[in-house]
Amino acid sequence: MASPGSGFWSFGSEDGSGDPENPGTARAWCQVAQKFTGGLGNKLCALLYGDADKPADGGDSAAPRGSARKVACTCDQKPCRCSHTKVDYAFLHATDLLPACDGERPTLAFLQDVMDILLQYVVKSFDRSTKVIDFHYPNELLQEYNWELADQPQNLEEILMHCQTTLRYAIKTGHPRYFNQLSTGLDMVGLAADWLTSTANTNMFTYEIAPVFVLLEYVTLKKMREIIGWPGGSGDGIFSPGGAISNMYAMLIARYKMFPEVKEKGMAAVPRLIAFTSEHSHFSLKKGAAALGIGTDSVILIKCDERGKMIPSDLERRILEVKQKGFVPFLVSATAGTTVYGAFDPLLAVADICKKYKIWMHVDAAWGGGLLMSRKHKWKLSGVERANSVTWNPHKMMGVPLQCSALLVREEGLMQSCNQMHASYLFQQDKHYDLSYDTGDKALQCGRHVDVFKLWLMWRAKGTTGFEAHIDKCLELAEYLYNIIKNREGYEMIFDGKPQHTNVCFWYVPPSLRTLEDNEERMSRLSKVAPVIKARMMEYGTTMVSYQPLGDKVNFFRMVISNPAATHQDIDFLIEEIERLGQDL
Repeated sequence: MASPGSGFWSFGSEDGSGDPENPGTARAWCQVAQKFTGGLGNKLCALLYGDADKPADGGDSAAPRGSARKVACTCDQKPCRCSHTKVDYAFLHATDLLPACDGERPTLAFLQDVMDILLQYVVKSFDRSTKVIDFHYPNELLQEYNWELADQPQNLEEILMHCQTTLRYAIKTGHPRYFNQLSTGLDMVGLAADWLTSTANTNMFTYEIAPVFVLLEYVTLKKMREIIGWPGGSGDGIFSPGGAISNMYAMLIARYKMFPEVKEKGMAAVPRLIAFTSEHSHFSLKKGAAALGIGTDSVILIKCDERGKMIPSDLERRILEVKQKGFVPFLVSATAGTTVYGAFDPLLAVADICKKYKIWMHVDAAWGGGLLMSRKHKWKLSGVERANSVTWNPHKMMGVPLQCSALLVREEGLMQSCNQMHASYLFQQDKHYDLSYDTGDKALQCGRHVDVFKLWLMWRAKGTTGFEAHIDKCLELAEYLYNIIKNREGYEMIFDGKPQHTNVCFWYVPPSLRTLEDNEERMSRLSKVAPVIKARMMEYGTTMVSYQPLGDKVNFFRMVISNPAATHQDIDFLIEEIERLGQDL
């Protein structure tokens, strides 16, 4: 594939910033829209309000719509002398919006009001005085609102109310005190890019219908391969619907590489294949094996040390056992950043074993891949450059809006030959441009969402150094939490030593359990503590943090930090809140 070149497409030092023009209106939406869209923000505000009808500041645009909105005309007279039309949503339906005749004015007004709702939600997401969640039980929400679908359309006033209601009960994943999942935070540039992607509403299978997005995927994947350490960024890759699918792609390609006949003849034509991964790895490896007909029994779990890292000697022992039975080892999936402990498998040792036995080496760096952006922390992935494939989820540690997952493959062309079906109605061979940019045939999907633009635009806005600062900050906050609680009364660490990633795993031990002997009764009572505290967190809406059991360890908290909005004060608040909610247990 020919390189699209440098300049606009490349990841240089340019930040793409500039002084936004003053939109000349006090309305908050116009100010924010101007920052996102440049001159387009001015045009939209002019279309909506005209020159003489700019709104006064202070109104709550997200209040229920009982009143009409004035909409400016689009004539060229300056000043405009046309009478303005009022839009009453109670009498309008979706059929009155574009592409309806005369649909431009109500469309602009409707989208403006949707934008008002969205922007107010964005602002509240960063307000620590607001709840992370307004929790209601499922039966309560089902009874309080009519969610059923009907034959007859509702008017636009009701549609706007549905938008408000949906966000009212949504989890504020951008809230500085939301720590529940690996994917947290709300990046403004990424959000703007997602809006643009939805507006463009195209598919990623051919250059002819997604020219810019296809080029951006090419340069972004190439840059990610360079960071992994493959010479010149060579290889292949694709953005997929999440890390589980990326891992399944790796398993699919590894099988094809060893037995290409499986594509036509199926599993009956090949011997029994065995995959290896650590006992702390993500469940998606077994799901992929089930989906591909390999079977979950053909995924061997390798023992881990006390920090959750795969033990290389056990890997080699299990490989030899499998070979002695006449089975064929075809894939080892090492993990760079396990889901619970945040552990990094010893990739160099795993690579040596894979080379010795000629086995495909995959690295699931869905959670830990972002550390490659940090000069301080990338050593934790030493050896990743020796992998045959890598899963990397920018929607986790890098804060890109969901979803954004990449599968990177070292051998160029292998993904294409594994998956292509030569659909002649899409991938005609006599097109007038370079067909190597028609990337759809190497994907399992036909329809494929544009996931690259938000990552690319954030990279342009932040630069690699911006991602580095984000990641370093989150790792520092995790170490800050660890240093506070490691010797604090009422806390017990799940394993010794400071965390390698932002995962901090611990038990909170209420006063009533602190003097009990370490026996089965104590563990039984301790297992109930984290679920109760978590439930109270959600009911109060103050914060959210995950818990789980693992192996012989009963329920414990797993704190993760990937939101750059979090601060030391938020970590302090979390500790105090756990103690407040759990002291009576």
